[in-house]
Amino acid sequence: MRPSLTSDIAQRFAIIALGHVRREYPNKPGNVLAGPEDAKTPSGLYPVFYGSFDWHSCVHGYWMLAHMLRRFPDIPAAAGIRSLFDVMLVPDKVAGECATMSAPMMRGFERPYGWGWLLKLAAELEGLEGGRWAEALRPLTEIFVQRFRDFLPIATYPVRVGTHFNTAFALRLAADYAETAGDQHLIQLLQDTAQRWYGKDEACPAWGEPSGDDFLSSALIGAECMRRLMPETDFLRWFDAFLPEITQQKPETLFAPASVSDRTDGKIAHLDGLNLSRAWCWRSLAAALPQSDPRHAIMVDVAEEHLASGLAHVAGDYMGEHWLASFATLALEA
Repeated sequence: MRPSLTSDIAQRFAIIALGHVRREYPNKPGNVLAGPEDAKTPSGLYPVFYGSFDWHSCVHGYWMLAHMLRRFPDIPAAAGIRSLFDVMLVPDKVAGECATMSAPMMRGFERPYGWGWLLKLAAELEGLEGGRWAEALRPLTEIFVQRFRDFLPIATYPVRVGTHFNTAFALRLAADYAETAGDQHLIQLLQDTAQRWYGKDEACPAWGEPSGDDFLSSALIGAECMRRLMPETDFLRWFDAFLPEITQQKPETLFAPASVSDRTDGKIAHLDGLNLSRAWCWRSLAAALPQSDPRHAIMVDVAEEHLASGLAHVAGDYMGEHWLASFATLALEA
């Protein structure tokens, strides 16, 4: 049996996240100081998402907690999740987040990684427990929807690195929100942008993977983005051309889990996330193929190898613990 998300794992991951989403320090703020009045504590800047070492990790910690509550509403941690959301996802705190985001120098804040995660969280909250938390978050959600609408038409080129600046990852997460919200304009914008950026990609060599601080595979997240945003038959043709040598397990670098030498180093610890995000992508991509396709079993096997490598290190040092469970959840649920 392939590993999957269970109530026991959900409980364990929820306890991890509940332990850090309101842990204010250590903290790596990402705001630009336009003047001395901007020199505030993390909670002064971000009344909701001040924990988990940085803003984006806090956002996807909340996403993971919302996901666990949806999937396993009766786990022991569910009461703590509901209590957290009732206290934190409220209009006045969200208004504080909006005020920070509205400053002129915050236009590029968390672009595009945090943008995608905020919309992923918003999608998860829609309809959850009556939708009250989604409604409270909506003003902030709308800010980031508009930022996608403003930015994508002027973004001439994609960013293909394996870190926060990767554009395919953001499109992939935003697609979940656009579909859930029924935002056809945003769906079309995401589809058009993905096609413009990645539609002509073929024979991907995966050069440079992995680099020393990747947590995304530029190749695989590009493919997963296209799988999510293209019609199925069009995607299969695109994928055939994009990675044409999967049956020969080439490019070789995509088939070997990354080695992590020091998990107390936040950048090197990213590589555990690379293994988990590759597992997510390989699983999702394999599921798009018929089981009779000779690539299917190869992709499933390499996904499981990467997943096993990453799952062993979700908890331990805070440099990984403040974010890795979210990526493990993506992989387990693929």
